[in-house]
Amino acid sequence: MHSCDESLFLALNFDGGPCLDRIMTLISGMAIWIPFYLLILWLVCRRYGWRNTLLFLAALALALVLSDMLCGIFKHSGLLGGLCPDLEPRLRPMFTPALEGLDITPDSLAVLRRAAPADASWVVHVPQGALAGRYGTVSAHASTTVALALLSAGIIRRRWFTWVMVIATLLICYSRIYLAKHFPMDIVWGAALGAVLGWAGCRLYRIIGRRVPERK
Repeated sequence: MHSCDESLFLALNFDGGPCLDRIMTLISGMAIWIPFYLLILWLVCRRYGWRNTLLFLAALALALVLSDMLCGIFKHSGLLGGLCPDLEPRLRPMFTPALEGLDITPDSLAVLRRAAPADASWVVHVPQGALAGRYGTVSAHASTTVALALLSAGIIRRRWFTWVMVIATLLICYSRIYLAKHFPMDIVWGAALGAVLGWAGCRLYRIIGRRVPERK
């Protein structure tokens, strides 16, 4: 499976030039999405009122925190990082020597990447400033993004909003591959975890929350 996953990664990761590098870095970050997060809160509040908005925030926070903590198990990081010490974490593509055809350690590759000039030639394209932590499985970005998408779309229940969330989620997930932070299967496993937590958060909201009539 790793062989197919690596082949798919290499097909999706490419050098799109400085402009696309900046766009993908922005998409992968948080600042650009702040207005969208505020829109989500406004839509929930407008439809259900401020009490249910607080409940939505609590369900969302729970889903996102659990998502990040569970992803940390596979990377040996965070509060649950030591839960499975025998689990072999998977390196990020940017620190996988085999992809570059090099017989060196991941630490040596990391040193080479940090010391290399901006125009150095690599098999795996890593935009300037994208170097990050050593391990990539499971993708916390994919997990938290899918959890947010499922929870918010399930509560707001507007077709246009659901499509916006699908497109935003796909963009964020692909940006992680473009930035060489995750293999495709890292994204898939993260998305699966996020889907479970997003669905659970939505169910929790519906069970606990007192439904408020929609505003016409």
